[in-house]
Amino acid sequence: MHIAWGPYLLALVVIVLVPGPDFVVVTSSAATGARKGWLAAAGVTCGLLIHATAATLGLSALLMTVPPALVVVKAIGVVYLGYMGVQILRRSGAAQQQATADVPRSGRSVFLRGLLIDVLNPKVMLTFLTLLPQAMDPAGDPMSQAALLSAVAVGAFGLWWLLVVPSVRRLSALLADPGRRKVFERCCGGALLAMATSIAFS
Repeated sequence: MHIAWGPYLLALVVIVLVPGPDFVVVTSSAATGARKGWLAAAGVTCGLLIHATAATLGLSALLMTVPPALVVVKAIGVVYLGYMGVQILRRSGAAQQQATADVPRSGRSVFLRGLLIDVLNPKVMLTFLTLLPQAMDPAGDPMSQAALLSAVAVGAFGLWWLLVVPSVRRLSALLADPGRRKVFERCCGGALLAMATSIAFS
């Protein structure tokens, strides 16, 4: 197989480094504790695995051929991103009275939030659909190539979270101040709302 590794890896690095909804969720969770950051990252990675498996099996391509199904997925993703953005903004509004650590969030809910953010993000599905075919060798086996390229993409994101979560943990001391935390959470909430708007009008 003659996979176009150079262009593929270059594009993948750019995609990994550009902050998206998953980055906002992981960093905002990690700011309240390393454990929650790792759980959010695990949820996001599992969501990525679902997209990778779907792309490998051709399910994503099938979904793209049924416009109503794609519209439904897109609408659900927009609603969920908007909901998470509003929730974070509401929580930041109470930061002057209490620290966000006083608002408990179970490990399961953190993991599910990361999972849903990634699964319901149509841009992730579109990334696999557009990026993988460009790197594949037309003469090779499409299933094995898609599996290999998807595995590399998931691994790249996994390595990225290994760098991100500890970095956020080091900055947690700065966010211990209620005022700074309020600004941080408002930025995260606003970013999610902006992403939801972007997806809705894309």
